Amino acid sequence: MLIIGTDTGGTFTDLAAYDADTGKVVYTKSLTTYDNFVDGVLDCAAKADLDLSRGQIFKHGTTLVINALIQRNGARTALVMTRGFRDVLEMGRGNRPEPFDLGYRRHPPLVPRELRYEIAERVSGKGEPLVEPSREDIDALARVLREESVESVAISFLHSYQFSDHEKKVADRLREQLPGVVITHGAALSSEWYEFERTATAAANAYVGPQVSGYLGVLDRRLRDQAFAGRLFMMGSNGGVLSVDDALAAPVALVESGPVGGSIGAAAYARELGIERAIAFDMGGTTAKCAVVQDGEFDVKSVYYVGGYERGFPIRGAVIDIVEVGAGGGSIAYLDDQQRLHVGPRSAGSTPGPVAYGRGGTEPTVTDANLALGRIKGFLGGAMQLDADASRKAIRQRVAAPLGYDSDDDLDAMAEGIIAIASVTMANAIKRVTVEKGLDPREYTLFAFGGGGPLHAVQLARQLAIPMVIVPPEPGNFSAVGMLLADARIDSSTTFVRQLDDPAMADAAAVLEGMRAQLTAALQASSVHARPSFSAFAEIRYRGQVHSIRTPLVPSAAAADLRATFESLYRARYGHADPKGAVEIVNLTLAGLGEMDKPTFESLAPNRDPLPIPSVQTRSVYFPGGRVATRVYKRAELGAGFAAAGPALIEEYGSTTVVGPRDRFEIGRLGEIRVHLDLET
Repeated sequence: MLIIGTDTGGTFTDLAAYDADTGKVVYTKSLTTYDNFVDGVLDCAAKADLDLSRGQIFKHGTTLVINALIQRNGARTALVMTRGFRDVLEMGRGNRPEPFDLGYRRHPPLVPRELRYEIAERVSGKGEPLVEPSREDIDALARVLREESVESVAISFLHSYQFSDHEKKVADRLREQLPGVVITHGAALSSEWYEFERTATAAANAYVGPQVSGYLGVLDRRLRDQAFAGRLFMMGSNGGVLSVDDALAAPVALVESGPVGGSIGAAAYARELGIERAIAFDMGGTTAKCAVVQDGEFDVKSVYYVGGYERGFPIRGAVIDIVEVGAGGGSIAYLDDQQRLHVGPRSAGSTPGPVAYGRGGTEPTVTDANLALGRIKGFLGGAMQLDADASRKAIRQRVAAPLGYDSDDDLDAMAEGIIAIASVTMANAIKRVTVEKGLDPREYTLFAFGGGGPLHAVQLARQLAIPMVIVPPEPGNFSAVGMLLADARIDSSTTFVRQLDDPAMADAAAVLEGMRAQLTAALQASSVHARPSFSAFAEIRYRGQVHSIRTPLVPSAAAADLRATFESLYRARYGHADPKGAVEIVNLTLAGLGEMDKPTFESLAPNRDPLPIPSVQTRSVYFPGGRVATRVYKRAELGAGFAAAGPALIEEYGSTTVVGPRDRFEIGRLGEIRVHLDLET
């Protein structure tokens, strides 16, 4: 029996497969195939020599949804609103996140005004139906939509979170009248009162629906062509897997499908290793991502902004709190008109890729800088050769020479400058998930993975005074490993506006019990064998505030206990709390988790036959201050308990770990590399 996890990234597609009969795990990587992402997935399976007929579970993460939303290459979508509310999507919120930018403009809405339509219907704020949409109006609307050749339709009515029958009636009739058109209604995605957010979520879901449907159809068909007879699951943004049916109903739930695997794996390893506070740091070929893990759990937020909070649009739903920046191995270094050096967010991707790939790239990247400095030599265990001379030539021609630097020492300094600028971008991302939320990164362990994470982790940790870096087994494939460790998860939220007191707590417990029954049925329908477990949360705020804080909730707890938890979180975030202020609950959320079969941590450890005395080579590597003779180890030869001083490089199939001259490293019991930083000097 095989359990397979695959992750399609911006540069590489990764695979990890667990054979439950032998207890072994295999890993492969292939360049992402932009013409057809499925080709890269199946290429990984072929490289691993997998017999897909033995596959029981196939978990897949993809950047398809987020790419479609950011690049605006989704379906031709129409939006149907309550009469008088056509422009909700464009009006958005009245806040101005950048008050001093005189040229400030939000990104335009996904659905242009000429494709936004109104229909006569109305529900009161208490959920009372006032005006029911007529069949004649719906049919007339269907004719217009047919003439406009729309591929997808989103429906979002005022107060549908209280009474959704009107949305359902319109959706059902449009499906009859418009066969082949994807129909989404907002209340099916969010039963919360946020009118703009509900509408934006429905529009985004419809916008990506046809593309996701086509992609999953191709993936499923080609897996079946190779005799795969098991269950296909998609990684959800909430940190769990979704059945294909659930993914097709709510494709917007895949918005962070790709990056979440690493956070799941980081949380699982943190629990196993007893690490209470960790920062999951994932650097791939296109972007770098980071998230906080506390007490073995990752943070989940209830609203996600596509394109950033300042200018983007919101998606209402459970998403792991990940900050992503355009600083990956493929991030391009360039000079602007004022001869200032920039790195990213533009990426060379896999096509043409960095100059070192020899695939036609001409602009130097972070990977080229690392190669020029001697920190890496090749990829995929030597199977993918890199051209260091081409990298150095590109850095010289594109960056060093235009600035008047021609010597080899100057070229090293410029390559290090590229690394330093990328590091500042990544360090700022880590600050956004820690310092901006009242957390001190010095109290955390940096858990680094991805193809580039171990290359840069020690330098980042030194910038932020983080005392220890952990690199898990197979970091280059760790997002796929995290998918092997992922369980099924479904999140459900509902509006519940009440003053925080004991009667409200009793009513909240009753609401959560009803949600529990619904989630149990949904998880069982996903073929999850174990009895599901649940976690409840309340969004709480001081009365009069707009923003709320997601607070863990024990349904049987007293109001005073929940208030104490809220005030503790509020104080950590803002530095103060008001013990006398009126507090109210805004929403209730229940997360249902269904345990799935997964590998043991021991089976994931890479060191099966470590050598008593590992082989060591020496390479000239540039560190800040100059080049140093650096020991190079093969990770597969290092057994648990092995320890040595830096400088050192630890090479493996998917990545290389850099240990600084003043630091030490050791191999832990699960095969993890632990780098202890000397922060005194």
